[in-house]
Amino acid sequence: MSRGRSEESQKKRLVASVCVVAMFLGFLYVYNGSLFGSKNGGSSALDYGSRSLKRLGASYLGSDDTDTKQDLSSTFGDADDDIMPKHFPVCDDSHSELIPCLDRHFIYQMRLKLDLSLMEHYERHCPPQERRFNCLIPPPPGYKVPIKWPHSRDEVWKANIPHTHLAHEKSDQNWMIVKGQKIVFPGGGTHFHHGADKYIAHMANMLNFTNDNLNNDGNLRTVLDVGCGVASFGGYLLGSNIIAMSLAPNDVHQNQIQFALERGIPAYLAVLGTKRLPYPSRSFELAHCSRCRIDWLQRDGILLLELDRLLRPGGYFAYSSPEAYAQDEEDLRIWREMSALVGRMCWKIAAKKDQTVIWQKPFTNDCYMEREADTQPPLCQSDDDPNAVWGVNMEACITPYSEHDNRAKGSELAPWPARLTSPPPRLVDLGYSSDMFEKDMETWQRRVEHYWNLLSPKVTSNTIRNVMDMKANMGSFGAALRGKDVWVMNVVPHDGPSTLRIVYDRGLLGTTHDWCESFSTYPRTYDLLHAWTVFSDLEKRECSPEDLLLEMDRMLRPTGFIIIHDKQIVIDYVKKYLAALHWETVADSNSDDGNEVILVIQKKLWLTTGSVDTDQ
Repeated sequence: MSRGRSEESQKKRLVASVCVVAMFLGFLYVYNGSLFGSKNGGSSALDYGSRSLKRLGASYLGSDDTDTKQDLSSTFGDADDDIMPKHFPVCDDSHSELIPCLDRHFIYQMRLKLDLSLMEHYERHCPPQERRFNCLIPPPPGYKVPIKWPHSRDEVWKANIPHTHLAHEKSDQNWMIVKGQKIVFPGGGTHFHHGADKYIAHMANMLNFTNDNLNNDGNLRTVLDVGCGVASFGGYLLGSNIIAMSLAPNDVHQNQIQFALERGIPAYLAVLGTKRLPYPSRSFELAHCSRCRIDWLQRDGILLLELDRLLRPGGYFAYSSPEAYAQDEEDLRIWREMSALVGRMCWKIAAKKDQTVIWQKPFTNDCYMEREADTQPPLCQSDDDPNAVWGVNMEACITPYSEHDNRAKGSELAPWPARLTSPPPRLVDLGYSSDMFEKDMETWQRRVEHYWNLLSPKVTSNTIRNVMDMKANMGSFGAALRGKDVWVMNVVPHDGPSTLRIVYDRGLLGTTHDWCESFSTYPRTYDLLHAWTVFSDLEKRECSPEDLLLEMDRMLRPTGFIIIHDKQIVIDYVKKYLAALHWETVADSNSDDGNEVILVIQKKLWLTTGSVDTDQ
């Protein structure tokens, strides 16, 4: 009897164990389906095998070649490894505009405790590995190949960004108008209803610049447009050889930056909140706010002080807002307090007319030294690095000039376009020589010519507009593209040499980034991605090259191109994923240094529930 009861008890435990395992497997199935957001269900997310965390990192200074090969092999596998992913699942159509690190749904789900008054909910909050959407972002139904530049400045396909609320909300300001299958941009804005071109000329006239040209004989080149709307201001500045970083958050006007990039205008998703903007000090000759609805007086003027950090010596802040001209009690109060604040910051009014005031930052430290000892805001501490920006909190202090800059009484930059090829004075801050700078230019001029030879069967003069250099170094890849009608987002990795200041001193644009995280842009916003040793630099970091491939696919427009310039083992690894990503090889080639190879890829158009239309 005892033995029978024992066997019966064992059977019951066995049945219970099987039930528990079955329930656990069922949970995994459901969990993966919801995690990956795939229309194909959880099983498809597992079709290409388990995903292991890879150790990635940045090797800027070089290392023993044997050690490097071993590190790369641990990350990318052996060259003869035949394991290939069958396919990546496709995200649900509701994720067609997913920006993983600026996803408000993720913020709500995680119940992050953020201060809304400080705009923390518009800052970057990246999902952990287990909550990433490891799937392909689909285009919206009816997606069309984007209209080519320069026509795209004035019109885009409505199907590509199917959001028309701004056309209705801003109908009296000429932001955008819906016309049939297109959205048209007349060039208006909140304070320039009659066109950005007239507004820009008016600002130049206020400053007494030659021929009412805001570029001031090439001395005003880089602009930061805060709260840019659909970036018509930045779009029309291009005609004056001025390039603007058009900046706005993913807020109630949630698609404004998406419209800007679809138009082919440089733009970036960010907010003046608690963190420094991802640009080095002294990057811009002009900052602009046209009724950007920012409370510049909050927190002891910390947001104005962030602009001060970013402006070059003698730089301007153009402010078009009711506070500059309205006569009601509240606007007059704000004007008085704002005037007092910028006065303590040593800014002077350069011009004030109609609805616009333009302040100018001092060229030297003289005014700072003449202030009373307890004047607010204070000068920043001597150990504060104004070029440290990635994840760094803003400080309510004034960044003084170094002894050299104070003596120079200006940025010492050549006028555009000479500054593109002139060694910038700040090279010395990084320990770089003019000879290094010039050799870097020669190298990338030669490489870009080779790239375009490889691309030539697939591209014409207007095929490519929005370009990203994922590891820009000193910006010489972008500089070599000057003869082409493109603009380049020069990305400098946050853990490498702080060369982004050199990029800006050359009259180019860029940002700092960590490629273990998603970039602050909408899906389908770049025509060309250039990845020079980006994958090789990842072997010491706890993130996956698979994640980076999916992120590159998210950023790239259908029919867009990728140039991967890296070690052979990296190229072999990427080739295993081409079919799964719906990419195809355009060309491959040896590099000029003998240690690296080049792979040119094109992203295919692929269908989901909607149709893809290539007719123009």
